[in-house]
Amino acid sequence: MTDAVVNPKGLLLWVWRGYLSKHWRLLIIALVFMALEGGMFGALSYMMKPMFDRVFVGGEADAILWVGLIFLGIFVIRAVASIIQKVLLTQISQLSVADIRQDLLAHLMVLDSAYHQTHSPGYLMQRVEGDVDAISKVWRTIITGAGRDVIALVSLFAVAITVDWRWTVVALLGVPLLIAPSMFLQRYVRKKARRARDVAAKLSVRLNEAFHGIIPVKLNALESYQSDRYRALTDERVKVETRSALGQATIPGLIDIMAGLGFMGVLFYGGNEILSGEKTVGDFMAFFTAIGLAFEPLRRLGNVAGVWQVAAAGIERIRQILETEPTLRSPANPKPAPLGVPEIKLEDVSLNYGDTAILNGCTFTAQAGQTTALVGPSGAGKSTIFNVLTRLVDPSHGNVTIGGLPVSEMALEDLRGLFSVVSQEALLFDDTVLENILLGQNDVADADLKRALDAAHVADFLPQLSDGLNTPVGPRGSALSGGQRQRVAIARALLRNRPILLLDEATSALDTGSEAKVQEALDELSKGRTTLVIAHRLSTIRDAHKIVVMDQGRVIEQGTHDALLAKPGTYAALHQMQTRD
Repeated sequence: MTDAVVNPKGLLLWVWRGYLSKHWRLLIIALVFMALEGGMFGALSYMMKPMFDRVFVGGEADAILWVGLIFLGIFVIRAVASIIQKVLLTQISQLSVADIRQDLLAHLMVLDSAYHQTHSPGYLMQRVEGDVDAISKVWRTIITGAGRDVIALVSLFAVAITVDWRWTVVALLGVPLLIAPSMFLQRYVRKKARRARDVAAKLSVRLNEAFHGIIPVKLNALESYQSDRYRALTDERVKVETRSALGQATIPGLIDIMAGLGFMGVLFYGGNEILSGEKTVGDFMAFFTAIGLAFEPLRRLGNVAGVWQVAAAGIERIRQILETEPTLRSPANPKPAPLGVPEIKLEDVSLNYGDTAILNGCTFTAQAGQTTALVGPSGAGKSTIFNVLTRLVDPSHGNVTIGGLPVSEMALEDLRGLFSVVSQEALLFDDTVLENILLGQNDVADADLKRALDAAHVADFLPQLSDGLNTPVGPRGSALSGGQRQRVAIARALLRNRPILLLDEATSALDTGSEAKVQEALDELSKGRTTLVIAHRLSTIRDAHKIVVMDQGRVIEQGTHDALLAKPGTYAALHQMQTRD
């Protein structure tokens, strides 16, 4: 963590430069109206002197009208200024918070897969939602404190000093006693706020796990287990939030104690001057009102200190995420992606995860426009090949080329734009069937869409859906069957129309009837493309142009289905085992 992150001034500067400065015009207007509202506090206390000296004590009947009108004007100006500045500050707060959320989401999506493997979705959701919410609640508090309350204090103490500077000094004698406790309390609140944010992230993780795995939870009767785990975290959060609230509330509480000491001192010191006639009742009421009104802004400013510590804990985490750099980047001077249907070649490719070798000298070629199948036991490195091709991870050794061009020399967007992917778990969003196929493409011709629907056999089940293409698919496609979800994913890939097709166990979870239709759609999708298939069911890849057999990250056999069966080896053994089953 950088010094700027732990330094409150550095955090404020980062927030200002990154998010608030772009709204400086609105902020200036809001500050003007905050200053106007704050100035009315001083005007109100100042008007106590003529009200008491000329009306209540002096008995000047003609002064009642103009004193009353001035009081009315003060409250009208205060009301209008308050409304305008609150609306403007809400707009500034929402705009800046929306920018932070957008930046966080955009940045998280470009971070490496390794980052997402070590940070759960629930944790990241809490960062984007919970931490940013904590910040949004503090924007108006801090800006209001810096604007209206500071101006109010200046105007009120100006009135108090003009009445009697010595009374003002007496009223503020307790201020030095606040410094050390306030510093301690701010550190205490920051510590508890950090812990509260951590617990909130764990709560989000628990919720994400429980809802995402609701079927296994029910089947294994884990409802009480999951509920108890969540309860333990909620109990901890209650304790941490309560202690944080104690720290925040203590700061304005100390100001109240200081106010009581100040009032008592002024009453003892100034009361005798009033009794002796050195000061008027109006002087005392103006001073008393000014000091009395001043302690409320002081309390709010004291509360701002505690609220800022809570926000700072969230800002620290947000800045840490935004300053985390992806290790996989596009090259400084990328080369254009190859045109046409390319050949794929891996030469002596090795990859380690820690001390574990995932790929170990892997070498094979997938010919342009042909289907190459990858088979082998779990953990052989088949899916890792896909990750290496798309640069979700870079190999530690060896060369990976597409169309003769190393994948590391292409821009990531161009490289990944070469692939269409259909996996075992078809990724569907909680939207309509149509939107899950288009994925934001607005220029698709009706004829192209119809061809994709027909080729993927989506048109076969559309009449069964309540609203056809406009039927919502539910969370993660839960309103569709497994075969229907796969066919939607295939239609998406057909419409995407990329030269390379990656199929990762695309039919392994389907029943025989669904598998037949999906396999027919996949065969159509593979035509004219360089296709790599990962399959456990060898019957689905017997017509592949080449079959690559892998084990422990190595290529141990290559050839056609018939050629591999003709010699004793791993593929022949696998085929015999599946045929026997």
